[in-house]
Amino acid sequence: MSESPDCRSLLSASSQLNLMEIDAIDDKEFDIPQVDTPPTLESILNEPETEEETFLWEDTSLLNTDPVDSHSCETSSLASSDSGDPAHLKRRKKTVEMNASVHGSVLRHSLLKGISAQIVSAADKVDAGLPTAITVSGVIAVGTSHGLALVFDVNQALRLCLGTTATGAEFGAVSALSINHDCSRLLCGFAKGQITMWDLANGKLLRTITDAHPPGTAILHVKFTDDPTLAICNDSGGSVFELAFRRVMGMRSCDSRCLFSGSKGEVCCIEPLHTPPDLRDHPITPYSLLAMGSLTKILVIGLKPSLKVWMTFPYNKSDPSSVPQLAWQFVPAQKTYNPVLAFCRGDTVHFLLVKKEEAGSIHVVKQRQLHLNCDLISLSWISSRTLVLVNSQEQLQVVDRPSQEVLDQLDLEQVQLVYNSRHFKSLATGGNVSEALALVGEKACYESVCSYAGQILYLGTKSAHIMTLRNWRERVDFLLRQERFGEALALAWSFHEGTAKAVVGLYGDPGKRRGVVADKMVEILILFVERSLKRCPDQGKIQVLEQHFQEVVPVVVDYCLLLQRSDLLFEQLYSRLVENVVSRGMFLEALESYIISQRLAHLTTPIMKDLLAHYHGNGLMDRLERLIVHLDVTSLDMQQVVQMCWENHLYDAMIYVFNRGMNDYITPLEKLFAEIGPHLREGRQLTNEQVVIGNKLLVYISCSLAGRAYPLGDIPEDLVPQVKNKVFDFLIRLHSETSEEEEVFPFIRTLLHFDTREFLNVLALTFEDFRNDKQALEYQQRIVDILLKVMVDNPDFTPSQVGGLFTFLARQMAKPDNTLFVNRKLFDQVLEFLCCPDDDSRHTERQQVLLELLHVGGVVQFDEGSLLALAEKAEFYQICEFLYEKQHLYEKIIDCYLRDNLRKVEVFSYIHNLLSMPGYSPAEKQNVWDKSLQHIQELVALDPSRSADLVTCHFSEHVQPILSQLEDDKLRFQFLTSLLEPREGRPADSTVTLDPDLHEQQVGLLCRFDPPGLQAFLETSQLYPLEAAIKMTEQYGHSEATSYLLEKKGDAHGAFTVLLTKLKRILESITRDGGVAEGDGGGAKDGSVPLEGLESSLDDIIALCQRNSQNLNQQQREVLWFPLLEAMMAPQKLLRGPNTNHTSEALKELTMKVLNAMSSFIPLPDIIQRILQDPVYGKGKLSEIQGLILGMLDTFNYEQTLLETTTSLLNHDLHWSLAHLRASVTRGLVPRQDTCNICLLQYRRRHDPPEEIVIFSCGHLYHCQCLQAKDCGSGSGSERPQQWSCFKCSSNQGGRGGAMADQRRARSTSLAQTNVTSSLREPGLEAHGKKLFVEATLDPQQAQSWDHLRCLYHGPSRLAILSELTHCHGNEKAGLLHPAPQGTGSVFHSEDFKLKLSPPPAVEE
Repeated sequence: MSESPDCRSLLSASSQLNLMEIDAIDDKEFDIPQVDTPPTLESILNEPETEEETFLWEDTSLLNTDPVDSHSCETSSLASSDSGDPAHLKRRKKTVEMNASVHGSVLRHSLLKGISAQIVSAADKVDAGLPTAITVSGVIAVGTSHGLALVFDVNQALRLCLGTTATGAEFGAVSALSINHDCSRLLCGFAKGQITMWDLANGKLLRTITDAHPPGTAILHVKFTDDPTLAICNDSGGSVFELAFRRVMGMRSCDSRCLFSGSKGEVCCIEPLHTPPDLRDHPITPYSLLAMGSLTKILVIGLKPSLKVWMTFPYNKSDPSSVPQLAWQFVPAQKTYNPVLAFCRGDTVHFLLVKKEEAGSIHVVKQRQLHLNCDLISLSWISSRTLVLVNSQEQLQVVDRPSQEVLDQLDLEQVQLVYNSRHFKSLATGGNVSEALALVGEKACYESVCSYAGQILYLGTKSAHIMTLRNWRERVDFLLRQERFGEALALAWSFHEGTAKAVVGLYGDPGKRRGVVADKMVEILILFVERSLKRCPDQGKIQVLEQHFQEVVPVVVDYCLLLQRSDLLFEQLYSRLVENVVSRGMFLEALESYIISQRLAHLTTPIMKDLLAHYHGNGLMDRLERLIVHLDVTSLDMQQVVQMCWENHLYDAMIYVFNRGMNDYITPLEKLFAEIGPHLREGRQLTNEQVVIGNKLLVYISCSLAGRAYPLGDIPEDLVPQVKNKVFDFLIRLHSETSEEEEVFPFIRTLLHFDTREFLNVLALTFEDFRNDKQALEYQQRIVDILLKVMVDNPDFTPSQVGGLFTFLARQMAKPDNTLFVNRKLFDQVLEFLCCPDDDSRHTERQQVLLELLHVGGVVQFDEGSLLALAEKAEFYQICEFLYEKQHLYEKIIDCYLRDNLRKVEVFSYIHNLLSMPGYSPAEKQNVWDKSLQHIQELVALDPSRSADLVTCHFSEHVQPILSQLEDDKLRFQFLTSLLEPREGRPADSTVTLDPDLHEQQVGLLCRFDPPGLQAFLETSQLYPLEAAIKMTEQYGHSEATSYLLEKKGDAHGAFTVLLTKLKRILESITRDGGVAEGDGGGAKDGSVPLEGLESSLDDIIALCQRNSQNLNQQQREVLWFPLLEAMMAPQKLLRGPNTNHTSEALKELTMKVLNAMSSFIPLPDIIQRILQDPVYGKGKLSEIQGLILGMLDTFNYEQTLLETTTSLLNHDLHWSLAHLRASVTRGLVPRQDTCNICLLQYRRRHDPPEEIVIFSCGHLYHCQCLQAKDCGSGSGSERPQQWSCFKCSSNQGGRGGAMADQRRARSTSLAQTNVTSSLREPGLEAHGKKLFVEATLDPQQAQSWDHLRCLYHGPSRLAILSELTHCHGNEKAGLLHPAPQGTGSVFHSEDFKLKLSPPPAVEE
């Protein structure tokens, strides 16, 4: 469809700002005061950011292609607004201070002054009412509460005022507006359900539609599609209709089709997909997609070529008052554009990518969702990567979709946003909407927010506001005006690198964009330095100045180097910073990190001199050294720098200057050797600094010979051979230039004395690269000859040093391409030197040196026979082991281990590994096996435990012969204990551990050497002969063990006799000593030992009696317990006198212990009779047994109180449960509405034959016949169903059948389902005043009420707890010595046991 002339003029006007037309605004209309002095251009340009900006339409092409955002990236933002409201200005400044960020102000907030003034004026002059809706598409249309529609052009001038107040009185307020894509038609929806269409070219009313949807509902939304003859409307009944406009024979008509019925779920938001003009040929366009948001899900349908549902998507769980939101946007991806639907309800925004498949179907892809911690009421796209969201607190957020980062925040409180609550509640038509839709309408502001061409308009009660994205320069300048230079530079750098987000105004290829941003950053850097110097504190502490420049200089240096503008840094900026001493020092020190990281390698000569002078003057020598070795020093005075380095011990820097500045690699060696050579020749101890110099020498020589520069980098390839030759010539000099009286080859001698091993390692690394260099091979042989000449037969070198030399030579000679020649006699000479038996000093060191020499191949240089003889003579057992292993004489290695005091314990591992591992012949293993048996006694004496492991694994059939070889009984006991002890990794059922003879021997040995461990062994082992064990324990007098064995045998009386005999002996010893004097402190301490023994022995015999009393009759029990009681009471007759009180009291306490234990098995009358027969307790006034009798009375009182308490609690629980059940059954039910939820007829108005109704606890009401028709009742066909189920609730749960569904229905309904007979059931009953018939029927849920009551308190019942307490108290009172073990079912042993003492919850009556 071609665009109309008016539309083209509007679009052309929208692409540019016409300042002259703004002056044409009527001053009187807008109440603009006269200005005496017009502002100058300079004053306008210098106005603060809070000035209002003129309304301007952005180019619509930006919305369609969005080429800028494809390079967007990361920043952060501030809440900002350009509104002129002073209160808002204060709030904005406060937010800036509190929320520092690096995004700058992303969003520009402007007040549309012209439109706002016209809205207020229209309300006053023509009674237009308050604004209710707004839409934009080349022009702006604002609807009012009195039915008018005000149309404004791009210059905010009022073009049309559509409608009249009379029409408004008839139709109600304008509730929805929509303009077609060519700006020729305007659709207005009204609160009373009418829709009008207007011609925007001349303001003519074209259509008034009154029958497009059911009457009595308000129009919530009306939207044009891309087809100008097709529109969509949504009413307050939740239904969606398609409006098709026709014009036949000059007559305009409108056909309506229902797309979605509100009875299936109420739709409260619709959004058709609008295709941008340059994407009209997109494959999705012919389908005319429409997104609809209901209260439970969203739907995407296609209107063409035929109606089809393409996708449904349910919401996540959210607040019922949350507002569904929908927004379409074409998004570029992989050189194509596809529509993305953003939708939300609550705090989570979902994204669906819609694209057409090759097969012709539409495919919907779910993308990553955005989660926010707030309830959203508005959702709009402002670009293809940026969303603008408004939450229920009227806080606006700009969010970057790919990164999900909040870029900017604004407070819309001053906007006073218009809400559409009246229309959602349909107050103009009587408010006949559902509660759910009315609840959502509380936050609905759909018609107050509209977006177009990258701009979003918000309608307030008295104003209109526009939000646009700032271009990149505005965002940077916004931070500059606030003097936040660091953040401005960070933001500009993100534009430079293409990592910023929501970027507007950068065009062209990446190189051009970076150039434009770089120029801006240069301006900022210069301004930053100038401003910092102007604002530098003139007075104050030096720390204040340092803090001031610390915030400036590092930032400036960093961004200059990032921009690769060292010319700007070292010339223009440094010339300004050098004026201040503090800023100059800060600048020079800021260069350090960049120099070390090699981001800055070259400095100008003035800055290099200033750098050296600054660091040297401040004593920062270590840091200066790190800087020098990373810089190009050719522009410096070499001699001056070298002198400074030498004086301050900067050896690395000195070497670097000599090498890089003068190509001199020998002078540093001469200087460093002169520092350590004389001390080593004189045998003096080196200082720490000299040790450092020596280590640097070795590293420097290694680097030079390997072609690497010191301390870092590489030597130029053309200089590598020359440097190597010079270093070698220096090392092999016969004499140094300073003195000729010293020994020959002073430099090699110095290095050997300093660290022989490291110097030889340096040579070994160097020799690796000499294989194809003939001259280098000559140097190699020459150095080896010098080493032999210097070190052999020289007493200044230790055996370790000499051995290290020959190890080095052996390694070199063992290589396949070896070219070195060494006289074999030298090796023999070294061997005799190392194996000298007369020299006991450094025995281990000499052996290790020789062993290392053999391992690297030196064995080929020696005669093995003579070597073995020398090693045995020198007691070098590791050398012998090496040679024996080479000759496969493994059995002789055992002797080597046993003779070597340092490695004796390793013999066990060696024998075990050799006998276990493959790779050895049977003959070799047999020899080792025989040798091990020969030395078995020595092995056991060395470690009995490891010997036992070895025997178990390899000699299990020879245990008895091995035991016979052990002559020492103590040693045999230790070995046998280790052998029978269960160990990890040893099989428990091996033939060794199952041999009864071994267990019998162990019992005898334990009786002799370890009596405390005897009892434990007898309890764990079951293999020893019982009779033999009893004899041995009796022989050695171990009563406890004998008693245990007799009890195990079954002779409980015999076991009791043994323990009783021991008890009597202890009692005799106590009474024989006459007790313990009460006043003698020392005697009391000594007497406590026999009393403790008595108590332990008594505990053993009581435990024995209790274990066996369970299986004995009454007479047999008395035979056990009464002798024990008599034995305890008899000694008390012999204790007389004042000195025996302590012992007498102790015996009485122990006697009471016996009595308590007896009471569980012997009747109390028999015990009391036996006590009274005893003369000790039979005399007097029974005072002695008073405690026992009182204890019995206490037990009786406790049990009586426990019984009464338990009965009272059970009666209280039963009463509360029944009261709760009765209250639940008799509670009344209130229906939500007076209509049946199936037939939708009001039961009061139904005049059919008398009908009963059913009310459920969920509030739904049904006719009985309707429920029976839906099969929602159970029972016989002729009888009324006994159990009903709510049809609507069961349908929402996904079905009405099955046992699980029945259980869910039972849980969702109340305890009583009430059948209510309609008041119109019979006229005769009404005359008698019987209008209601109520019948209470119980369902199976009532039968489960007891389970519900028990679930109120998770855990054991009170009766279980009281029973357990009774049991525990009975144990304590009656003296039961068997507490319930863990895992026996006691409620107290449960891990989740919790004692709940709170009363039951109160029942709401």
